[in-house]
Amino acid sequence: MTFRNILAGCRWTAAALIVVTGATAAEPIRIGTFLSVTGPASFLGDPQIKTLEMYVEAINKAGGVLGRPLALVHYDVGEDARNAQTAVKRLIQNDKVDVIIGGSTTGTTMAVVPLVEKAEIPFISLAAAVVITEPVKKWVFKMAHADKMACAKIFEDMEKKGLKKIAMISGTGGFGKSMREQCLELVGAYGIEVLADETYGPKDTDMTPQLTKMKGIAGVQAVLVADFGQGPAIVTRNYRQLDIPLPLYQSHGVASKKFIELAGEAAERARLPAAGLVVADKLADSDPQKAVAMSYKKAFETRTGQAVSTFGGHAYDGLQIALAAIVRAGGTDKAKVRDEIEKTSGYVGTGGIVNMSATDHMGLDLSAFHMLEIRGGDWVIVD
Repeated sequence: MTFRNILAGCRWTAAALIVVTGATAAEPIRIGTFLSVTGPASFLGDPQIKTLEMYVEAINKAGGVLGRPLALVHYDVGEDARNAQTAVKRLIQNDKVDVIIGGSTTGTTMAVVPLVEKAEIPFISLAAAVVITEPVKKWVFKMAHADKMACAKIFEDMEKKGLKKIAMISGTGGFGKSMREQCLELVGAYGIEVLADETYGPKDTDMTPQLTKMKGIAGVQAVLVADFGQGPAIVTRNYRQLDIPLPLYQSHGVASKKFIELAGEAAERARLPAAGLVVADKLADSDPQKAVAMSYKKAFETRTGQAVSTFGGHAYDGLQIALAAIVRAGGTDKAKVRDEIEKTSGYVGTGGIVNMSATDHMGLDLSAFHMLEIRGGDWVIVD
């Protein structure tokens, strides 16, 4: 049964999920969220909170869900795992939320997993590391494409281009560490050899020493940066300053115009995997994602004046999937909602087509990724 068929009694649009009813005086459905709205990861959390606020407002104006208005309860936790734990305790114990959508980063997400599992509350993370949903955790789901998927997509591209010997440079934070591990596990399957494996810390502002080492290693054919945030932009600028004449690959963690702004002209020709949302207007008309992605892109950019990013798209998809599950469950009984999230099938979102199951709490495959290249300060689809 497809996602659309499951939504009996609902009007589904790319703009919002709403139940056709005029009543909004009932007890609200409480949506809890904790995001990195400020700090180094604000490029993740800022579009996420703006997306959630925008659609909660639109859904309430349209009549709510199951005759009930939505109440969004949010805490800004920066990138601090302890702040995340404090926020989630409050969401569960004080705010009595029905579902939690949040966790902009892997670190803040993993810090609260024991809390949501113990409280038995549905939790949809917006972070990427594979460890979030592998192994499967009963109450934990996620929207962002896994780092393992990004490695596979990048290695497929390298394989096509005959690039067999690479260097890697990774951040030591949660996402960078996880992606590094996943890529190192996968390289052998693609016949790729890692000749250099460098790292940098979250506060490092110059990666020239690591890149200089890589430049001096004979045989390296390409360089892969495994991280998100400001680190990859610094690496990219240093890379160009050293005039390293090799293809540069980035993770999906930089799939926003913010990265291009931070890296400037140095970002030219960098390649990375990303969801169709960032190239919504370039998708084929036959692509099932195009209508959804274009609708969200138009709504977000009109509302905020900012360029759309995959990160805000994850918040959109998480909200839609959570509300659809509540509709199918006929209310906010947490166990029933959890079960319905797990049954999500054929959901066409900004991040891809989601098919979850008892053994897959992400529900995306490599078809959700496009390989992009940065040219002239914009994205070009190259796969």
